[in-house]
Amino acid sequence: MALKATIYKADLNIADMDRHYYQEHGLTIARHPSETDERVMIRVLAFALHASEALTFTKGLFDTDEPDLWEKDLTGALQTWIEVGQPDEKRIKQACSRAEKVFVYSYSAASQVWFKGLVGKLGRSEKVTIVNIPAETSAALEKLAKRSMQLQVTIQDGQVWVTDGEDTVLVERERWYPAS
Repeated sequence: MALKATIYKADLNIADMDRHYYQEHGLTIARHPSETDERVMIRVLAFALHASEALTFTKGLFDTDEPDLWEKDLTGALQTWIEVGQPDEKRIKQACSRAEKVFVYSYSAASQVWFKGLVGKLGRSEKVTIVNIPAETSAALEKLAKRSMQLQVTIQDGQVWVTDGEDTVLVERERWYPAS
């Protein structure tokens, strides 16, 4: 018997002062049986950082040809491809051939080992941005995960705060590629 997805619902209120984007999103997130709450919350964070009316969650782990999130323009062309975790070089190159911009959000303690093995293989791709979320930050975000969530994300001067009304997490981000 195949395991089914666990459904998470999130009312996400975004105040992104850096992009002048202020919007509420009602998200339905299908958590793959192999996925952790930590990974779900990194996907929610990635959504908040790139939020737009056209950004959507995809089948993700349920379909290996799709990223975790993507944004398409009105013609159906892929504008933004967002991966969560540690995709291999082949997957990143595939994303670059299909989308205008590619973002990877890594978050585990093994991320540095993964990145060191990958960085020399990326060439000089101007489409790719790799951001690491330190383990302490992703663990703090994981504690906010619930089947039904009400989250406020505030972004100002490059800093990101996520709160559920009780706990607040300052999201540390490390831009690994391209080097700043």
